[in-house]
Amino acid sequence: MDADAEVDLEEIVDALYVPHPAGFKAARDAAAARVKRAGDPAAAKRIAALRRPTLAAWASNTLVRAKPEETEQFVQLGQTLRAAHRSLDGERLRALSHQQHVVIGALAREAARLAEEAGTPVSEAVVREVEQILHAVLADPDAAREWASGRLVRAPDPVSEFPAVAPDAVLPPPPEPAPGAEPEAEPGPAAEAAPAPEAADPVGAARLEAARAAAADAAWAVSAREDELRTAEEARQHAVARAAEADAVVHRLEGEAAQARTERDHAYRAVSEAEARHRAAEQAARAARLTAASAQRRLRRLQG
Repeated sequence: MDADAEVDLEEIVDALYVPHPAGFKAARDAAAARVKRAGDPAAAKRIAALRRPTLAAWASNTLVRAKPEETEQFVQLGQTLRAAHRSLDGERLRALSHQQHVVIGALAREAARLAEEAGTPVSEAVVREVEQILHAVLADPDAAREWASGRLVRAPDPVSEFPAVAPDAVLPPPPEPAPGAEPEAEPGPAAEAAPAPEAADPVGAARLEAARAAAADAAWAVSAREDELRTAEEARQHAVARAAEADAVVHRLEGEAAQARTERDHAYRAVSEAEARHRAAEQAARAARLTAASAQRRLRRLQG
């Protein structure tokens, strides 16, 4: 395939991941058939093998296409965060840990807004899955490349740890005292006998700082899950209240229906009684007419 044809193929693949996932299979099969008729069975086979994205992956792809600058900045944030973990840069880890939480929340909300703008509002569960995707993008360069392509199919596998510490990672030296600053007092015997853990083991201290950052991440995740639990509990209570209201309506309607059935039975009995009286009156009227006719005939005979 020549270069122009390859570009066209990439455009076809990109276009398949733009619309709502519900129509993905039909559009993919149609595109594969069209490319095959054009004489490129290899490209058609590649298109036919494409997988439909989940709703969260589609929302993430929509975000990537609509916000290319933010996408690039987020990928760079992941690179910086991974480098800080490898180098045991504790101060930078603290700053980046806060930044990643803020950015992930903002991007997930923006993905939800874009999905709603495209005519497909997403649930809170889908937004949480988008957040999971963004966490994986920060921790895993492969996930970052797949996400940035705008062709994500599903959420990457959860990443629990950042890259391992580099073998040669060392902490930066402590800052020099400012000019004119009072020198620190000479340590006494007790201080010499029990040096601070950070001074005794700088690499261990950095690892402790990295663990603190990881604990902050975990605490944030707990807070997010608790928020999700509260939202689910509110939704459950609302559903229970609605079910109770519906049950009350059913009981009321059942009572009204029972009363209506009683009234219907009374009406049927009244109809039956009225029909019986009608038949009796009709028979009496017929007998009266016969008697009157007989009397008229007798009168005519006597007069004649």
